[in-house]
Amino acid sequence: MEAKAVRDAAVVVTGAGGGIGAALARRFAAEGARVVVNDLDAGKAKTVAAEIGGIALAGDAGTIVTEARDALGGTVDVYCANAGVASGGSEAAGESVWAQAWDVNVMAHVRAAEALLPAWLERGSGRFVSTVSAAGLLTMIGAAPYSVTKHGAYAFAEWLSLTYRHRGIKVHAICPQGVRTDMLAATGSAGDLVLQPTAIEPEDVAEALFQGIAQDRFLILPHPEVAEYHRARAADPDRWLATMNHIQQKWERTR
Repeated sequence: MEAKAVRDAAVVVTGAGGGIGAALARRFAAEGARVVVNDLDAGKAKTVAAEIGGIALAGDAGTIVTEARDALGGTVDVYCANAGVASGGSEAAGESVWAQAWDVNVMAHVRAAEALLPAWLERGSGRFVSTVSAAGLLTMIGAAPYSVTKHGAYAFAEWLSLTYRHRGIKVHAICPQGVRTDMLAATGSAGDLVLQPTAIEPEDVAEALFQGIAQDRFLILPHPEVAEYHRARAADPDRWLATMNHIQQKWERTR
């Protein structure tokens, strides 16, 4: 994305107190954008905002569009739906775990889009960036709530793109594998097995996004190999599932 296309743009990044969100906020600010740094943790939001000359806004990612728009002078040009929760567990994860994963990983995106789209459609432009995960294209062992809801986040981003692209709305779905963040550290032994060996830095994700925006691509893959996995999954689901089951068994032997 060329600097001139970002300079003075009004940008909101949710979950920006650390990790990928902080890297996105820093990159947009470095390119001259005006950035709202949102996080549930007010202290973390203030720290990142102070670093980049942005605006700190604490609160639930799905409900801050109006306040963020006001803070940015009445408009939002780019909305990065980055906040997420890495819920582990199986089908037996509690109802509250499933509900939180659904609310944060999917419904926060839906609520933000509902608040943003009327103004974007009226003016014929707007950019929605969804931090999904390779789990949204593939899956992740040991994390049913996370995998299922990230599939939902990807599906919603896809739906937004196919529905509104002819009306000037740009949508990007970022689908990295392991990224060296606190969220990766919290994945435990499953993350150590599957994600850590190829983990990248949050700044690499931000760079991949900007390259994807410059090329006008919907799907942003900071780990290029995910494209091959995605194709293999679609071409031969049974073979792909068998391979993933072997990984599952390997994980079970290490626990």
